[in-house]
Amino acid sequence: MANIKSAKKRIQIAERNRLNNKSYKSAVKTLMKSYMEAVDAYKANPTSEALESVNAKQSLAYSKIDRAVKRGVLHSNTGARRKSKLAVALKKVTVTN
Repeated sequence: MANIKSAKKRIQIAERNRLNNKSYKSAVKTLMKSYMEAVDAYKANPTSEALESVNAKQSLAYSKIDRAVKRGVLHSNTGARRKSKLAVALKKVTVTN
């Protein structure tokens, strides 16, 4: 344990930031999973309503990823890779139909 006051404060700040980063990462994973489920549902039953749902979930996921990158929770390349993964998943489904 740190003895210096500033070091103790840095420990507290690091813990606070860790929890904030954890919530952002968890939200990104949850939105990505939700999007993938919507893509699977669209693949099973390609309707315009299902496509609208996919597009809405994609927008939410992209937004959260961009915010995580902006705040420094995710590296910019990681954010780009995750967004690309989402786009590729939809493209595979729409190209085959």
